[in-house]
Amino acid sequence: MSTRQPDTTTAPQDARADAVAMTFEVTTLPVADVDRAKAFYQRLGWRLDIDFKPTPDTRAVQFTPPGSQASIQFGQGTTTMKPPLQGLFLVVDDIQAARDELIGHGADVSEIWHIEPGEGRVPGLDPERRSYFSRATFADPDGNTWTLQEITQRLPGRVEMRHSGALAQLLFETAKRHGEFEAVAPPHDWWDWYGAYMEAREQGSTPEDAAKDAGRYMADVKHVVVAST
Repeated sequence: MSTRQPDTTTAPQDARADAVAMTFEVTTLPVADVDRAKAFYQRLGWRLDIDFKPTPDTRAVQFTPPGSQASIQFGQGTTTMKPPLQGLFLVVDDIQAARDELIGHGADVSEIWHIEPGEGRVPGLDPERRSYFSRATFADPDGNTWTLQEITQRLPGRVEMRHSGALAQLLFETAKRHGEFEAVAPPHDWWDWYGAYMEAREQGSTPEDAAKDAGRYMADVKHVVVAST
C-alpha cells in the first residue's frame, strides 16, 4: 500500500457524500483442494461462516479473519481462477504479536521487514514504528500470499464515518439487547455493555453471541456478574 498521502485536489472531500454505498465484502481465492484450504484457515483461528453445497458439483466455503469486515471464499466449481493470488493484505496494529500468533497456529511467516524511502525493502521493524511501513508475509497451501501490514494511524480521509441510518439501527438493536441484560444485572454503566456488544456485532457475531460476549466482558472486566438462577 502506498505511503503517499492521497491527492484530493481533483475532487472535493465532500463529493462522496451522495455516493451510493459500496461495501467490499469478499475476495475469492483459487484453491486446488478445498478441504486442505479449509483446514489451513481453521487452524489460523479464522471464523468459518459457511461450508455450503448448493449443487452436487459446487461448494462454497467462507472465512472471516478476526476483526475483519471482509471475508474470503473458495470452493469447488465456483471459479476458473488460477492460483496463486499475491498481495492480499491483513492490517494489524501490532505486527510482532500478529506474527507470533500466526506462527503459533502453524503458519510459516517471514521475518518482519520495512519499507525505507529511497532504499526499498529493509530487514526488521521500522525503527520509528511508522504506520504502513512494517510488513511480513505468509502463504496458504495453494500459494495465495498474505501480507501483514502494521497500521496504527490512518492517512487522512482513509476511514469513512458509518452511515447514520446503519448506526441508528445498530444502536436501537443494542439498546433492546441491553434492556434484557439490565433487567437481571447489578447496577452498571450502560456504555460498557454497549461498547462490548457493538464491537462483537461489527466483527460478525450474531445478536445472541454478541450479547453473550458483552455479558462475559462485564463479568470479567467490569466485575458486573449476573446471578445464576
